[in-house]
Amino acid sequence: QVQLVESGGGLVQAGGSLRLSCAAFGRTFSSYTMGWFRQAPGKEREFVATIRRSGGSTDYADSVKGRFTISRDNAKNTVYLQMNSLKPEDTAVYYCNAEHHITSRKYWGQGTQVTVSP
Repeated sequence: QVQLVESGGGLVQAGGSLRLSCAAFGRTFSSYTMGWFRQAPGKEREFVATIRRSGGSTDYADSVKGRFTISRDNAKNTVYLQMNSLKPEDTAVYYCNAEHHITSRKYWGQGTQVTVSP
């Protein structure tokens, strides 16, 4: 069992920045690929970014490339999402995700709200 707790969401003006954090409790953090997803009102949850276990490989949705950066600190059991040049269309609930590298079992956090005003 893995518990994920997100923090760092809030209200920011367009062009601003936020840094989301996701702390993991439970199993060995380094056994999991970590990711961020988001869900806007009336829309399906969508992929934002992912980072492999060692932190050496990352992937991003086209909509956030060049603006968002995912990173992880395995010593602190935490994954981060640095969001720059935020746009109103980035407004959503952001969810942290952990996927075990062997079993592919997935865990989700409770989500943190990000609101970007025009």
